[in-house]
Amino acid sequence: MNEGIHTICGYTDCNVVELNIQNDHVHLIVDVPPKVAISNFIGQLKGQTATKMFNQFRYLKKNPYWGNHFWAKDYCVDTVGLDTEMIRKYVQYQGEKDQYFDQLSLNF
Repeated sequence: MNEGIHTICGYTDCNVVELNIQNDHVHLIVDVPPKVAISNFIGQLKGQTATKMFNQFRYLKKNPYWGNHFWAKDYCVDTVGLDTEMIRKYVQYQGEKDQYFDQLSLNF
């Protein structure tokens, strides 16, 4: 998925600044030029990656809870300004944080 996201961003003249892929979500910082509509970019990104994942892992469509959807309908978009470095670090280390909390919830 990592390569696919970078490729799609390249097609749309967007630049991936940070990318962190977790088991159930993705954190992504992208430099999007003003000529690109965010909703179009997200739609293209979600649509093309979902198609690729369903083609590569056909068993995903067989699970009834998928409903033939790979991504949630919603997404969060924000602009990065003065706190750029803080946000980049958050995205970089989100996986470590999630892993820590997953370990806390283990039942022994």
